[in-house]
Amino acid sequence: MGAPVPASPGILLTILLFAMSCLWAFPEVAGAKHAGITRHYKFNIKLTNVTRLCHTKSMVTVNGKFPGPRVVAREGDRLVVKVVNHVPNNISIHWHGIRQLQSGWADGPAYITQCPIQTNQTYVYNFTVTGQRGTLFWHAHLSWLRASVYGPLIIFPKRNVSYPFAKPHKEVTIMLGEWFNADPEAVIRQALQTGGGPNVSEAYTFNGLTGPLYNCSANNTYKLKVKPGKTYLLRLINAALNDELFFSIANHTFTVVEVDATYVKPFETNLLVITPGQTTNVLLKTKPIAPNASFYMLARPYFTGQGTFDNTTVAGILEYETSSNSTTFKPTLPPINATNAVANFTRKLRSLANFQFPVNVPQTVDKKFFFTVGLGNNPCPKNQTCQGPNGTKFSASVNNISMALPSTALLQSYFFKKSNGVYTSDFPSSPLHPFNYTGTPPNNTFVTNGTKLIVLPFNTNVEVVMQGTSILGAESHPLHLHGFNFYVVGEGFGNFDPNNDPKNFNLVDPVERNTVGVPSGGWVAIRFHADNPGVWFMHCHFDVHLSWGLRMAWIVLDGTLPSQKLPPPPSDLPKC
Repeated sequence: MGAPVPASPGILLTILLFAMSCLWAFPEVAGAKHAGITRHYKFNIKLTNVTRLCHTKSMVTVNGKFPGPRVVAREGDRLVVKVVNHVPNNISIHWHGIRQLQSGWADGPAYITQCPIQTNQTYVYNFTVTGQRGTLFWHAHLSWLRASVYGPLIIFPKRNVSYPFAKPHKEVTIMLGEWFNADPEAVIRQALQTGGGPNVSEAYTFNGLTGPLYNCSANNTYKLKVKPGKTYLLRLINAALNDELFFSIANHTFTVVEVDATYVKPFETNLLVITPGQTTNVLLKTKPIAPNASFYMLARPYFTGQGTFDNTTVAGILEYETSSNSTTFKPTLPPINATNAVANFTRKLRSLANFQFPVNVPQTVDKKFFFTVGLGNNPCPKNQTCQGPNGTKFSASVNNISMALPSTALLQSYFFKKSNGVYTSDFPSSPLHPFNYTGTPPNNTFVTNGTKLIVLPFNTNVEVVMQGTSILGAESHPLHLHGFNFYVVGEGFGNFDPNNDPKNFNLVDPVERNTVGVPSGGWVAIRFHADNPGVWFMHCHFDVHLSWGLRMAWIVLDGTLPSQKLPPPPSDLPKC
């Protein structure tokens, strides 16, 4: 064998340039040495006495905290969360917005991907954060337990990877929620029994605190202390059960930089709109000189429906560290039913769509679906008085099907091929009985009850148009899709026009989300790529509508490669 021939300097330079281009084109190669770590958490589900509005009650919490503990990770990390249930209620935990690639058993919605964790039982959620960074949250996903069982889930970029904006002086998480003097489980139980609307919350909260605008709350006020001339990153999460919320800070503006853990083209605004299940990251630049004043941070609902709602306002206080705070300014929020203000905000949202954070919206579509979403009713059972419309029971549906939850988990039934008697695979791709969706409602407003799913082959490009209805009054619906992010390619008011509206779809830089508001009296169109095998829930994130049946589920079949298949369930998966 002859001696090797030395490479010429030109060849060596070519090899070096090729290697550098690989690192530039495939940053995961360069970042391999920054592989994720495993982070362990323990959630003890326990009853804790909490006092708000001069009312003390025993409530379900995680580790005795309301809201619950912060879960922190970096992109690429593995999270192992041991949940131990010490309360009489069954429970499950959902990691809202996590894609759960090949870890659908850890998604968390009860009776969809798992049976609930029963009293004195334990379940370990084990998943890896893949290709995601930003603000998400975790919450209970059974009945109304998420009224008190929720907390932030903060995912930082990989080490040595910066934000696509200037590094802030400080980061602050603000969780918007609700306070019920009553047990929320009793509230929804009564509503489902009587068929009427549920009693509403007594207050909204900032990080569990009710604030100075409510009685007996002076000592329960959230205060954010800031320094002049600094930039703060506010991570805002709407964990409320049933209310979309406006948010504003007096005499200050925000720069929106992220929603639902995806970066957006920055834009300035003094008003935020956040539906339940959504997160929004904003940069707040403080005034260069500390004023002798403090500033209210206010949140109050956006509502267009016919029922009752918590028509109150929660306040926190923004204080400069060196000011005397002799005056407190209030921001001006839009009217409760300011649909145009909501539309003006949501239409400003655009993906970054650059080299580092490209847009992968499907340009072609394999499967199209048209879903009507809204309220309806069920007949009142014999020998019972019901408090819904005209003596009926309130219900809610997708394509007039109100989903009944099974008594075993859908994912287990699917995986073990035991679907018979649990679900069918014939969910309609469009309404069976078309009508004027945003006009005069049909004479028959009863829904069909059942457990019907849609089956998608692996790698299907999907388009879903969600059309709001005015059957029992027009209102918005925040729709959340588990297992996927999607792109919001279009929205509008009135009835969707399949011939003309798609011509205006944004397929260049549409915003990427996991939860989107279907406009009141309008429609929204989304697209996603079905590359995550498993059973995935899609539902309204108003928990009252979820309880009434505004929910459905998708089955995404396995692909051909091992990395495209759902693995078997963990040994400690709860049993029903």
